[in-house]
Amino acid sequence: MPGIDECLLEAMALPGARGAALVDWSSGLALGTAGDSPVGDHETTAAETAELARAAAEYESFAPAVAALGGDEAGPPVEDLIVTTRTGYHVLRFVETSFDSSVFLHLWLDRADGNLALARHRLRALAEGLVLR
Repeated sequence: MPGIDECLLEAMALPGARGAALVDWSSGLALGTAGDSPVGDHETTAAETAELARAAAEYESFAPAVAALGGDEAGPPVEDLIVTTRTGYHVLRFVETSFDSSVFLHLWLDRADGNLALARHRLRALAEGLVLR
């Protein structure tokens, strides 16, 4: 099972990958980064993507309470977020952890070279196998 660095390196091996990070959305801090940042600074990108992730995870419009859906599953109710721009894709994949599940993988893909379906599939597998140390 990969740790943070190995996970991010695997994400960067995806076609069109420009940058990757593991971010704590409760604090907005990057726990690990690889590649480039869309704004040239991984910490700024981490803080900005954390705001988006927090909104999706906390607002009932996007993430209704699991009990309201008739389930009792643990973990984040949102699986992933996708933001498309004219030049790229941003995929945020929430990671279930044994503690508070407030982390997500952020992958920035070049739109011309990236494969969004493959990226979503691979990020899901990476998130499931990630071991936070």
